[in-house]
Order: sequence, then structure tokens, then C-alpha cells
Amino acid sequence: MKRQAIRCLVLAAAYLPAGATSSAPAEGAAAELHRLFQEAWAFQLQESPLFATAVGEHRYDDRLPSMTPADLERRAAAWRRFLERLRGIERSGLEPDDRISYDMFQAEVEDTLAEHRFQAWRMPLTVDSGFHTSFARLPAQMTLTTVQDYENYAARLRAFPEYVSQQTALMRRGLAAGFTLPRVVLDGYEGTIAAHVVARPEDSVFDAPFRSFPPGVPAAEHERLRTEGRAAVMDGAVAGYRAFLDFMTREYIPGARTTTAAADLPDGKAYYRHLIGHFTTLELSPEEVHRIGLGEVRRIRDEMQAVIREVGFQGDFAAFLEFLRTDPRFYAKTPEELLKQASFIAKRMDGRLPSLFKTLPRLPYGVEPVPDHMAPKYTAGRYVPAPVGGTRAGTYWVNTYALESRPLYALEALSLHEAVPGHHLQNALRAELTGLPEFRRYASVDAYGEGWGLYSERLGLEAGFYRDPYSNFGRLTYEMWRACRLVVDTGLHALGWSRQQALDYLASNTALSLHEVRTEIDRYISWPGQALAYKMGELKIRELRSLAERELGTRFDLRAFHDVVLLSGPLPLPVLEEKVKAWIASVPRG
Repeated sequence: MKRQAIRCLVLAAAYLPAGATSSAPAEGAAAELHRLFQEAWAFQLQESPLFATAVGEHRYDDRLPSMTPADLERRAAAWRRFLERLRGIERSGLEPDDRISYDMFQAEVEDTLAEHRFQAWRMPLTVDSGFHTSFARLPAQMTLTTVQDYENYAARLRAFPEYVSQQTALMRRGLAAGFTLPRVVLDGYEGTIAAHVVARPEDSVFDAPFRSFPPGVPAAEHERLRTEGRAAVMDGAVAGYRAFLDFMTREYIPGARTTTAAADLPDGKAYYRHLIGHFTTLELSPEEVHRIGLGEVRRIRDEMQAVIREVGFQGDFAAFLEFLRTDPRFYAKTPEELLKQASFIAKRMDGRLPSLFKTLPRLPYGVEPVPDHMAPKYTAGRYVPAPVGGTRAGTYWVNTYALESRPLYALEALSLHEAVPGHHLQNALRAELTGLPEFRRYASVDAYGEGWGLYSERLGLEAGFYRDPYSNFGRLTYEMWRACRLVVDTGLHALGWSRQQALDYLASNTALSLHEVRTEIDRYISWPGQALAYKMGELKIRELRSLAERELGTRFDLRAFHDVVLLSGPLPLPVLEEKVKAWIASVPRG
């Protein structure tokens, strides 16, 4: 659903040109700016009702977004008007934080309009996600505590067939233009859809809310809501998935393009450059990103070789990787064992958080397996934020499918990235922020969020993790994995690499299982540019920490540094750099 929400990117070209004129008096510029933010936010919530639900706005809980071409163009026209109003506000007279908000909003809107120009809505899927997998999370994402909540939920289920029809109409445009997912990544994809085509409502994930009701729903309403709800499951959700399965198997998969590079899409080279900027918030060419990746791969490889020498392994690097992939000691025997190990690691880090952070969130998190209908094509784990104002905690998903591909030696790094001090900590703190425009609180800045997740893996060294050398090799494998992403993503989408070349590169440089290597490479093929966010973001956060340590010496406070990084909401990397430098300058001298 990310493409239906505003996206965040700050590039130098997005800044207001010198000498721009203003239609708002300087003294009223801040008020006009925040009035614009409020109106744009209200528009965004109304036009993206699923996003509205996710951020705690429930006025639109009975509907799904309209994805007709006319509505897409109408939204784009509205964002152009918002942009014109923004440019009429005198930026130079604003306070520093309002200038940050001004620049972020301008860049977000320009990014949204760029996606519209590229018609990115013609491809609303990746290999492990899409509008249909997001919809399957609806029972967990909606707050279901009253009769009205249940009626809204059933209304959304009934609206799903029309939503599917609109999405498939856009995807047909993609088929006609050659703007599709590559055929090679779609083998088995129908399973993510077929899992929801069931014969009885009781067999559907959408039936869960009707099996029991919360105290706020009177007993006299239970039978009616259950009967109407189960009819909505079959006539709405299941019917929609059945139609989508038919479209995918009969039209989309057979008609998908045979190439893999984003550069091979219509206007693909420009589109990929746009995606690099979007996901990294930096102005970089594919060649520059590729070179950075190669340098990181060399550095990390040296550290990995040191671990191999430490454990006394007799054999070369490839033999050590084969040993890690095949020795049963490194793999859980049951899903429960894997989940327990992940839970224990996360709980240990919970106990270490006060030594690393001044400010901690109130919201807890749980550990659950990746849902069965998603697991075969899904990554090793992921964090699922809690619905704002809902009754569920955040969730650290662990993939228990194909246990022979889920090494325990990588579990510490995975857990620290997805749970704490990674995505849960960052997202839960963001939910508690006050005093920021709403669009900044909920901005999606991949380089910031994923950079923080990767930085958090390394932070485990300071918290007493990775004491086992194999676990430390797992950490290095995860860091190498993200460094390889810089190489293979740009290789695949701009430099002429084949899928097999990318598979071989990732397999030969990391201890990831071969199953995970395949799912990862197919993810990069289907989601160009996103994989660049992790390493580029982590490199910037580590660079800024090193700068603060050098400048401040004994005055450096790690806990205070983490507050600076986390307590302004998601920020593009250039803006984060300015925030850290301002903090360094503000620290009193001894």
C-alpha cells in the first residue's frame, strides 16, 4: 500500500529556488504552511482510507480506495495545487523546523507526482507483497470493538471485488505497455492468491473476527454480524481473490515481460534513477552506488575471513559457507524452537535498552510466525507496526517456512533489526511524537528506517550480543547481504546483470541459505531500488555517529545521540545530517 500513501524524498532540486515570490505575508507564513499541511493531510486520509485506518483515523473504515484512472488523475491534480500553494509561502522567514517540514512536504509531493508520471500504479505488486497481501492483513489492522466496527469491516470485504477489478484494469495497462513484473519471479506467485480462495468462510483468514466478539458488541448482535460477515467473506473477499487468481493465471503471468531490468521498462532508465533517489534520499547514479557496494563487500569480506580463522575452519570461504548451510546444528528442528529462540533474543535486548537509549516507547511487541499464505515467497522476518489507537501491539514476524533455510546463527542480527533496537523501537517512538505535522510522523523514508534497522544490528556488539563467533559471522553475513544489495540491485537494473549473475554473487559472498538467496534476488528484481535503502542509510548514521564522537570526545553521549536520530520522526539523510551537526554544535563545552 505504500504507493497509495505520500512518499518522502529530499533532493537538492526540491528546494525552493532563490528569489521565489510569495503570496503569503512573512508573519503569516508559518500559519499558512501548517494550514496547508492540515488540508493536504485530510485529503490524503480521505483518498487513502486503508492508510487512514493504519494511522488511527476511522472515519473511512467502511471503504477502500478508488483506483480508477479518473480518480488517479484527480488526485494528481490536487497535489499539483497543493504544491503551487506551498511555493507561494515565503520559506526564508520560517523557523528551522518549519523549513524542514516545508522541504520535506515539497519533496514528498514532487515524488508523488513523479510516480504518477511514470504510472507506477500499473505495477501494484512485488514478489512478496501487493495490494492483495496487504488486504489479507485487514482483520489485524482494523480496530474491531463495536457493532459499527464490524459493519465497517464487512463493508470493506464486500468492496473488495470492485477494488480488484480496478487494480487489474491498471495492470492490464501495464501489460499493454510492457510495464509488468518479470515473468521469472512469478513462478508460484499464484499461491499468495489461491490461499484465499476457499470453499467455506470458516476456512478464510477473514473469518477470524466472527469466531468471537469483544465485550463492546452486544450478544444480541452476534448472530446477525456473523451471518452478514460470513456472507461478505464469501461474496466479497473470496470472490475478489478468485477473480484476481483468474486474471493472474490467465493473463498477467503468461503476458509478463521476459526481461528483468528496470532499465528495460518504458522510460526505465529515468524511472530507476528516480527510484534510487526515492529510496536513498540522495542524488547518486547507479554507477556510484555500485562502487560504494563493491568497497563495502571488500571490507566486510576481510572481517568474515577473520572469523573463519578464529573458529579454526580448515577450508576456503566457499567451503565454510557450505558447512554453515548444511550442518544441522545451525538449524531449528521445529517452528516453535525458532520462535522461542527469536523471542529470547529480543527479550535479552529489551533488558539492555536503557543502557543505549534515554527515551523508550510504551508500546510492547510480540513475536509471531509469518502467515502461511505469505511464507513461501517471503523474507526471513519483518516488523509489522501496530495500528495506531488499536488494541494490538507491534509484531516481529519470523518466517518458519522451510526451516532448513532459517539459520540460527543469523537470528540475533534478524531480531535486533526487526524488533529492538530496530524497527519496533523506532516505529513505537515515532507513534508517540508530538508537535510534528502528521505527514512527518507517518512519512515513509526507507533510507532512514532501514538504515536504522541495519545500524541496530551492529549496535548489538555494544550490548553484549554475537559472543559466539558463528553468530558474529551471521551478523557479518547480514551486513554483507546489504552491501551486496548495492551491487546486485544496480547490476540487475542498470548495468546489464542477469538473474543468475546476481544469484551467484549473493550466494558466493554470504552465508544466506540458497532458498533465501533466490527469494531475495527475486525481491530486488520485482522492487527496484528499495534494497539500496539499508546500506546507504546505515552508512550515513554510522558516519554521523563517528563525526559526533570525533567532535565531542569525552562529551559524546551515545544515548543523547540516539535521541537526536529518533525523536524528530523519519528524516531524509541530508536533513538528518543537518540535525546531528546542529546537536553537536549545541553540546556545552567542558
